[in-house]
Amino acid sequence: MEKRFSSEKEMIKFGEEIGKNLSLPSVIELIGDVGTGKTTITKGIAKGLGIKDEITSPSFTISKRYNFGDDKSLVHYDFYRLNEPGIMSEDLIENISDEKTIVVIEWGDSISNLLPEKHLKFLITLNDDGTRTVKELL
Repeated sequence: MEKRFSSEKEMIKFGEEIGKNLSLPSVIELIGDVGTGKTTITKGIAKGLGIKDEITSPSFTISKRYNFGDDKSLVHYDFYRLNEPGIMSEDLIENISDEKTIVVIEWGDSISNLLPEKHLKFLITLNDDGTRTVKELL
């Protein structure tokens, strides 16, 4: 699957469709350079799950938790600033193992060995014309 988006609204709608179709537990890895739209897609995923909170990048906090439904959570990680995840690897493993949690990961290179073999993985690229291409990696 490969799709091209020309607006933030389209990317949020794409993420929303992902969120509506997720089953618990799920892990989603978003790969792309700074400013390609990883957090934008996460906003859509949250919307699809019914989360009303404002979704912001966890660049400085490393992770943010958003609750929805009956004791369900979306945990959004950003490992951009971490070459070595340290204690955050334990937190990540705990959330990946939680049957009531959706995990979204940005900049997952440093923790790729901790991710389940079967997880959703999307590569997001910024094109010369300002559009974004999102490609599902298998």
